[in-house]
Amino acid sequence: MARPRRAFLVGLILPGQPGYVVEEHLDELAQLADTAGAQVVGRAVQARKSPDAATFVGKGKAEEIGKAAHELGAELLLFDDDLSASQVKNLEAATKLSVMDRSALILDIFDLRARSREARTQVELARLRYMLPRLTRQWSHLSRQGGGAGQRGGEGEKQLEQDRRGLRVRIRRLEEDLKKIERTRGVQRHGRTGVVALTGYTNAGKSTLFNRLTSAGTLAENRLFATLDAKLRKGSVDGARTAVFADTVGFIRKLPHHLVSSFRSTLGEITAADLVLHVIDRSHPRWREQAQVAEQVMDELGVDRERVIDVYNKSDLVPLGEPRNGALWVSATTGEGIPELKAELAKRFGFHASPPAALGEDAALGLP
Repeated sequence: MARPRRAFLVGLILPGQPGYVVEEHLDELAQLADTAGAQVVGRAVQARKSPDAATFVGKGKAEEIGKAAHELGAELLLFDDDLSASQVKNLEAATKLSVMDRSALILDIFDLRARSREARTQVELARLRYMLPRLTRQWSHLSRQGGGAGQRGGEGEKQLEQDRRGLRVRIRRLEEDLKKIERTRGVQRHGRTGVVALTGYTNAGKSTLFNRLTSAGTLAENRLFATLDAKLRKGSVDGARTAVFADTVGFIRKLPHHLVSSFRSTLGEITAADLVLHVIDRSHPRWREQAQVAEQVMDELGVDRERVIDVYNKSDLVPLGEPRNGALWVSATTGEGIPELKAELAKRFGFHASPPAALGEDAALGLP
């Protein structure tokens, strides 16, 4: 088995940004690297008034980082912010190392995790949208499948324009494919009632809670982005009545915009749901920031806040405090608080008043 690629992390401290926040962001970048199969061997931060246009961290600092990374046996520099094509080129020339930014790393993880045709289509579309503004003469033409950049060594402006045209054609085809998938999903959702979507920051415990509510046995790894495809299963709400629960892809800070737009067909489960459980890892030291990230994406998707129930997860790991805005405390791992959560769902659906319309068989709902 091949050994993991060794990575060295780089972060930038800008005015008004505490250094410890950048360190925490690098901690998360380390988790992303681990999920992608890389081994983190070191890190560096640089304080600047603004990013350097040529090398992001400045030429001298870039050379210093390169030297430190080489001494630790690193082969890859991972930057916690997006880089331009020219910054990547200049950094690689200065450090003699491969360079990747946060968005490219997230896209690699999505590549590894994508299983269904829908997820693979969404990931490829996001990757091509990421690549299009970064094409330069240093990148050779794409493969006929549009699968990514090839070896270095450009073929001039003519080849560059051909690459761009090929990329745009492939993007349009993928967009059409996703429109067809969305139409199919729309038909499956039509008439569906009693739907509860689980959303929130990646690794907040959504899949574990989904398993607890549905006995689905879904993958619940302690890794970022364990779930990409929306999964739908029935689960009991009050013993006699059921709802359809949807487990969805998690969010993360600095989530590339092209990923959000490419995954709209999957994220549509959130916008179409009757209720949304915003799962928050209450044991995380930056849980408020993580909650805000998820809220911002939900706002971008047009999710009505009245349909959202905040669920403070991992109550077994922290002392219970006063929840905000009617949030509920649960432990998806131990089951603590699950009866109260189900009672709130039954109340929201009005199950105490009169039985809901029959949900029908799983197949009629488009469920696996």
